[in-house]
Amino acid sequence: MEERPTYRRPTSIERVFNRLFGWLAAHGIGLAHNYALETRGRRSGHVRRTPVNLLEVDGHHYLVAPRGETHWVRNLRAQPQLVLVHGRRRHTLLARELAEAEKPALLRIYLQRFAPTVQRYFAVTPDAPTAAFAAVGPAYPVFELTPCG
Repeated sequence: MEERPTYRRPTSIERVFNRLFGWLAAHGIGLAHNYALETRGRRSGHVRRTPVNLLEVDGHHYLVAPRGETHWVRNLRAQPQLVLVHGRRRHTLLARELAEAEKPALLRIYLQRFAPTVQRYFAVTPDAPTAAFAAVGPAYPVFELTPCG
């Protein structure tokens, strides 16, 4: 029997907060790592927007899905082009999903940087060894972002 992908559905309160947070990030209000992610719906073709934390490590940029197999993850898999919006800045990028072996160290850094807002989605703590992140890695899609063109 095939295991269903992990997805942690937001509560009603979290959905309201995400809309507000996404609006604030899109208008440049918030921290430098807060962005509104725009993807194209894989079925509808409509632009979908969600708030994200942009992870920068050694000059590379990553998106991590702490809720697991979200709609934005499935949209990126279907069409890897995305737009990150922060105020007047719009960055059109391409996403490449990382292999499992590439994820543990990045997941650890992500949790260390953003623990106050994402710890509740992780079964490990920020100070856990990298091997612990390898064990939970399959539940958290990670994408490396590169400029288009």
